[in-house]
Order: sequence, then structure tokens, then C-alpha cells
Amino acid sequence: MFLELLKGFWASTGFVALTPGHMIMIVVSLILLYLAIKKGFEPLLLLPIAFGMLLANLPLGGLMSEPVVEIIRDPNTGELVSQTKQLGGLLYYLYQGVKLGIYPPLIFLGVGAMTDFGPLIANPRSLLLGAAAQFGIFFTFIGATVLGFTGPEAASIGIIGGADGPTALFLTSKLADHLLGPIAVAAYSYMALVPIIQPPIMRALTTKKERQVKMEQLRVVTKTEKILMPIVVTILCTLLLPSAAPLVGFLMLGNLIRESGVVERLSKTAQNELTNIVVIFLGVTVGATASAEQFLRLDTLKIIGLGLIAFSIGTAAGVIFGKIMYKLSGGKVNPLIGAAGVSAVPMAARVAQKVGQEENPSNFLLMHAMGPNVAGVIGSAVAAGALLMFFGG
Repeated sequence: MFLELLKGFWASTGFVALTPGHMIMIVVSLILLYLAIKKGFEPLLLLPIAFGMLLANLPLGGLMSEPVVEIIRDPNTGELVSQTKQLGGLLYYLYQGVKLGIYPPLIFLGVGAMTDFGPLIANPRSLLLGAAAQFGIFFTFIGATVLGFTGPEAASIGIIGGADGPTALFLTSKLADHLLGPIAVAAYSYMALVPIIQPPIMRALTTKKERQVKMEQLRVVTKTEKILMPIVVTILCTLLLPSAAPLVGFLMLGNLIRESGVVERLSKTAQNELTNIVVIFLGVTVGATASAEQFLRLDTLKIIGLGLIAFSIGTAAGVIFGKIMYKLSGGKVNPLIGAAGVSAVPMAARVAQKVGQEENPSNFLLMHAMGPNVAGVIGSAVAAGALLMFFGG
């Protein structure tokens, strides 16, 4: 009797259903947890993503299980109606915020509330650097189509080059939701690895003299300019690309809340409580999409490889355009700030600051790099809107 109970207990455990694929993904999740905790690589995002991946690959937990629905005939009306026979898992319901495109705009609301657009206003030329860094998106889009991906799939893969996780999730949820897992993990992993990926590219494309350039202090931006900026950008971008309205609109709403000075409570909530809650939900559910069954495929390896190419080319394009501005300005622009055109805010700007200070300890590029960095956020949202317009049907 006891032996029968023991056998029944063992058969009900996840150990019985554990496959080599599950074990591989568990190891991957543990590596990501190590990078987040020990190395500090974007832990706010990487830690919940890695733990979500861990949960999804522990068999029989059912956290991402879809609800079981059956169609029955109503005995009173005779009409066919759906009836939920079994509820889905917890993460399945939280994941609807990703699938329905709810979480990414809320993240943008927080980003807008936390970001000072002053450097971009003070130096409008930064928009060109932000735009140049989006080149990786369109280059990789072409590469993905060559490798056999459809137009919507290629657009979703290419957007990884913007180094903007919420934008990648938003576009993929609209165009190719079956690729959400690998695209999300690739996008957020490369965002976390910005301090490792970008510096070698930056050094390879610039000379020591260029990296040592000290830029002039930015002018003081007035409060009126800061208030008008999000309003004007919202109107222009939404009229030009209505499909970009959810991302651009919420980004600018967050910034207006910050700069208006009349809703301090809302500003603090957007920057802290709301953003933190959404990041937890988004991170865990995105990680949970990376199950062994969905993730361990040849297409996933292609996506991860293309994502790295997209991010690298975006960084290189920003630096190259920075070199052009260096030449045209007579050596007054440090090309390193071009790398901040990818929209990993504010990490890419910090990397530009760090690489610049390594060459010249008295060099302070952070505020100059924030201009292209903010422009990159806007640029990636606009690029996503354009791709959604072309492939969204």
C-alpha cells in the first residue's frame, strides 16, 4: 500500500515530465539569474525574465496553461455558448497584458516620467543620431526576409535593433505573437548586455583623438520648452504615423506629467509604483514564454543571431553618423554619443560617458549622450509605427 502511494506521488511530480529541453532552459535561466544578480546586468528586467523562464520550464506547474473552453448549447435559448471548463494558469492571465499590447505603453509612460528631454531640446541635432541608430532595424529586416521569415516576422525581429524591449514586445504582439518568447528574451538580453556589446564597436570605429573630444556645455532649456516638447511631438508623430500613437503618446504623457510641475503625485507614481509593478508582470510573463517547446528551435537561434546583428549595426550606424558630425562641426562633436542613439535608456548614455572618460578623465558626455538616447526612444517607437502600418494589415 505504501509502495503504491509512493509510486503515485512520484508519478505526480515534475521530475517524471522533465525533458532534456527543460533542463537546457533551466540552465539558461540560471545563467541569466547569475548575470542579473552577480554581474548587475539590467537586473530590474533580467531577474524577473529569468525567473519567469525558470517557472515555465519546471514541468506540470501549469502557470502558462491556457483555459479549457467548450462549446455547449444553452438549454434555455438553444444557442451555442462557450463555457470555461478549466481556468488557465496565473501567468497566462498576466501575459494578456503583453499579448494585448497593454504593458509596453505603460512602461513608456514611466520612461517618459523618468526622462529629462532637456538635452534633446538643447541640441536638436541629436535627433539625427537617434535616427541613424535605427538603421540596424531596417538592415536586419532585410536579412530576416532573406532567411525565410515573413514580412511581419522580419519586422518583429528587426525591431530588436532599437534596443527597446517594450517597443519590440508591442510590435511583435501585433505582428507575430508566436515569436514573442525568443524576440523578448533577445531584446532584453541585449539591452542588459549593452555595457559589453557596445564598447568594442565604439572603440573600433573611432580614434583616440575623437574619443577625447570634450563637448561644450548645453544651453539651459526653459520650462516652457520642456512643456511644449511632449505636446508638439505627440501631435506631429500621431498625425504622421497614427499606429505609433500608443507608444509615443504614453511616452510623451509621462514626460508632460513630469515637466508640468502640477501633478507631483502622478509623476512619482508613474516613475515608481506603476512602473515597478508593470516591470514585474511584464518580465515574468515574457520569460515564461520561453518554454523549451517554443524556444529550442532553429528559428530561435536565427532570431538571437539576427538580434545581435541588429543591435551591433544600430550602434555602429550611430557612431559613424557621430563621426560625420565630428567632421562637419570641426571636431566639436564626440562620435561616442552616437552609440547612445539606440534606445536603451539611460544605459547606452552611461556607456558613452564611461568610454569617453577612459580616454579623458575630465570628459563628461552623459548629458550630451542623453540627447541621442531620448531621440532613439522616439525613433524606435516611430520605426515600430511605420512597420506596423506596412505589415499590420
